[in-house]
Amino acid sequence: MKQDMTNKKFDVVVIGAGPAGYVAAIRASQLGLSVACIERMHTLGGTCLNIGCIPSKALLHASEEFKHAQKGMNKHGIKIDGVSLDLSSMMAHKDDVVDQLTKGIDMLFKKNDVEHIQGDARIISNQEVEVTATDKEKTIISGANIIIATGSTPADLPGAVIDEKQIVSSTGALRLTKVPEHLVVIGAGYIGLELGSVWGRLGAKVTVVEYLNRITPGMDEEVASQFQRLLKRQKIKFKLGTKVTELETYQEGVKIRLESVSEGKNDEIDADVVLLAIGRIPHTSNLGLDNLGINIDDRGFIKVDDHYKTNVDGIYAIGDVIPGPMLAHKAEEEGVAVAELISGEKSHVNYDAIPSVIYTNPEVASVGKTEEQLKEEGREYKVGSFPFVANGRARAISSTDGFVKILACATTDKVLGVHIIGTDAGTLIAEAVLAIEFGGSAEDIARTCHAHPALNEAIKEAALAVDNRAIHF
Repeated sequence: MKQDMTNKKFDVVVIGAGPAGYVAAIRASQLGLSVACIERMHTLGGTCLNIGCIPSKALLHASEEFKHAQKGMNKHGIKIDGVSLDLSSMMAHKDDVVDQLTKGIDMLFKKNDVEHIQGDARIISNQEVEVTATDKEKTIISGANIIIATGSTPADLPGAVIDEKQIVSSTGALRLTKVPEHLVVIGAGYIGLELGSVWGRLGAKVTVVEYLNRITPGMDEEVASQFQRLLKRQKIKFKLGTKVTELETYQEGVKIRLESVSEGKNDEIDADVVLLAIGRIPHTSNLGLDNLGINIDDRGFIKVDDHYKTNVDGIYAIGDVIPGPMLAHKAEEEGVAVAELISGEKSHVNYDAIPSVIYTNPEVASVGKTEEQLKEEGREYKVGSFPFVANGRARAISSTDGFVKILACATTDKVLGVHIIGTDAGTLIAEAVLAIEFGGSAEDIARTCHAHPALNEAIKEAALAVDNRAIHF
């Protein structure tokens, strides 16, 4: 029997149950507030858990294992004959992981007394949200505070119609029923390169088309250059400085018409699947923001102050709908912060200490400033680098690609940025995040004892290299 919410008033109403929303809901409840969380999907966890970060990482790992079994074990004395791909089982495992984790969030909601309401939400006042259920029944939910955490959606390419079969978003790329012969990825950002590498390892020819003259805009250029070289070695082809002018679908596939940005020369290629990965946009449509006069910037992001307040009293926004990197862990931190601020506690997010990771093989991870940003700011800095080829553990496991790069203030030695390309970079970066969070110096890292043999010794050596005293290189 459906519970009547019409006359029930909550301290906090959260719209969206992705990383920002469900974390905010749980934390608010932990702080003694009554909480309702509205989610349009039938499962909790949002894009990240259902059709994003988690299923993509399941496929990334599975495809790496497949490739490793094919070619990577002989040097370790392990011979495997007759390796074959069972794509349906791989997809089933991915779906099972998602199912378990979404059910886990549901259990956490019950444990923390968060009221889960399924339906489409529209804000009708600064203390009221109208929810339309699947059966079109409408309910008014009242809350002293409303948190908008509706996430983001894939950006469209003008003229392209996503059918999730021939022209796919990241959602469709995670659900393909067979390995494409030729996958064309439009966009050389994190999502495109991760998913392109998945299908490349499983046997697809992969071509990446990017409007800019480089991959991964915003990444430290030295790291990006090395990253591109390693991806090329994996037989991923790149067409940089190239504009897509038309996508034409036909029975066998898609014809992609291209134009050189600098020279205006035309070209065309054929693919059986095209992945559109040109970024994401905040999901703020049909929420009633216009009626309430909530301020939005020219890119569609909701404007908030340092406490995540909009210009309308009692309404907050966090996660992908506000400016900043569209990262699940950034959204989670904001979820904790806004809940604590609403409850009267002091809280903040240090945006200089938000790591980013690309989960390809090798992984790429970074935190803080790039060398290009420091030059643009006119800041004096020192650089220390150390290659994994000189790390004993990396050699032992045959994972010597990449390096660690540390940027430190020239006068104070404070760590300003750390960039890692190599095996398990996404885990290794945590040490650097902690250093930046606590205002640590390169010397602090250099003087910290690291276990041997371990990959993170490369971070210690890079910190030593800041002052030209690396031991092993």
